Amino acid sequence: MESAETLEFGHTDRKQIYEYVERRGAVDPDATREQLGLDPGGFRHHVAILKRDGRLEEADGTLRVSLEAGTEEEYVDEDLEFHIRPARQEDLTGIVGAIRQVAEEKTYIEAETVADEIDHESALLRHNELESRMFFVATVDDDVVGWVHIHAPELEKLSHTAELTVGVIEEYRGHGVGAHLLSRGLEWAASNGYEKVYQSVPSTNEDAIAFLENHGWETEAVREDHYKLGGEYVDEVMMAVEL
Repeated sequence: MESAETLEFGHTDRKQIYEYVERRGAVDPDATREQLGLDPGGFRHHVAILKRDGRLEEADGTLRVSLEAGTEEEYVDEDLEFHIRPARQEDLTGIVGAIRQVAEEKTYIEAETVADEIDHESALLRHNELESRMFFVATVDDDVVGWVHIHAPELEKLSHTAELTVGVIEEYRGHGVGAHLLSRGLEWAASNGYEKVYQSVPSTNEDAIAFLENHGWETEAVREDHYKLGGEYVDEVMMAVEL
């Protein structure tokens, strides 16, 4: 992924349009033009150039940030058919719901933080001078049942690393959904220049630790008594994988 620090727009109005869309996730073109006070001809030209350069895309009558992330893939496991694809702004509610359901188990604190952030910001995908954020989703009958999230701060000293969360709602576990989501997320991270991906989980989440270890992740450190869950102190297990 091109670092947001190096994004060049060539015109202040073009930069303003991109930043407006990026902060909101998906916007109506006409309402955006009016809000920014741009003349119709100039607005259409700048949007055309932003689309040409792969910065914005238009779908279902809305403008949104364009992040190259591949296509939708179909999988079948016994009696379950599911799809994994890049997330869209319209998936925000489903993703928040899936994360919160997993977070109710009190074993995935970082995922709960992600849900709070995207729910507050109302923008799913981000790419600006401070951060990049990408989601892929697993769907069954077009409903979100799992997610993988990759987040990276745009800081030079950390530009080779990204944080990942991944989860599947309980009813759809045991079918390989999580493994395919993890693979898709790591594939995207590697193709965008990240060298190391990390995440942290409470030591009580033995299933998540075993899952990550089975996919080549290693424990880098343990912070004792970092969480307090149900009145009990719980260690934080910090895990990572080299790409």
